Amino acid sequence: MESNKSKILIIGVTSRLGFELAKASLNSSHPTFGLVRDSAFSDTHKSQKLHTLSEAGLTLIKGSLQDEDILLEALKQVDIVICAVSSKQVHEQKILISAIKRAGCIKRFLPSEFGADPDRTQVSDLDHNFYSRKSQIRRIIEAEGIPYTYVCCNLFTSVLLPSLVQPGRKAPPRDEVSIFGDGTAKAVFMNENDVAAFVINTVDDARTLNKVLYMRPRGNVYSMNELLGIWEGKIGRKLKKIYITEDELLKKIRETPYPENMELVFIYSAFVKGDQTYFSIESAGGLEGTQLYPQITYTTVSEFLDTLL
Repeated sequence: MESNKSKILIIGVTSRLGFELAKASLNSSHPTFGLVRDSAFSDTHKSQKLHTLSEAGLTLIKGSLQDEDILLEALKQVDIVICAVSSKQVHEQKILISAIKRAGCIKRFLPSEFGADPDRTQVSDLDHNFYSRKSQIRRIIEAEGIPYTYVCCNLFTSVLLPSLVQPGRKAPPRDEVSIFGDGTAKAVFMNENDVAAFVINTVDDARTLNKVLYMRPRGNVYSMNELLGIWEGKIGRKLKKIYITEDELLKKIRETPYPENMELVFIYSAFVKGDQTYFSIESAGGLEGTQLYPQITYTTVSEFLDTLL
């Protein structure tokens, strides 16, 4: 591997995104390390991923976010830390931040975000602190003076898009479709492997230091009305539209127990409130990934929908 490439530690390499991040890091010739809990080795699916990554050159370090001493030893070997743990573990990054501060050698920390911008969502009364926990981690990073890049890639294509944003469904509709609100608010979809490619490009890029990287690629930013139009064009059939008003969706969210209602909360945030696109990236002081890295090819929404035919 090239010696001038930053050494990267990825926490959460067995997650869907973490696995893609590790592959992208290795493919870009970064010396890459993965912090892995002991329990992952006894899980067939996770151990298979670890074997694949090890064969590709990943250095495995046994440990967890709860063990600051092991974290410290791992951090001393690297320049960059990318955390890709689940939303349930977001608060556990507090120990990691403490260890990064103690280590004093980390040039960049990318915390576990990879969704909508938590500082700009408008669903704080509905989301059971899903986004406020991420905002709190941001404030701790900033207060400690730790160099960072926050990545807001919005929705993954594996979430909501396979059903054409139809709660409870696993495949897109072919007869009738629910449209939330007036169907004009736009959301953003990205494939995990594409997100990983953009993320790895940021780690040694001075332009993204202490900035938010947003993803709004051409061909991946659509309203529900536009998504439906693309899908109808592909199947050669018009679907019956059932419009669900904002009030009706809010009622359903409040009647559905947590965490089952979170899918509806994400739909409300993205496709009614327009949380992913209502603001200008420039006015937010952020940067857009495809403008920074036009050389990266990515899967468009239309191409993804082709796989569902």
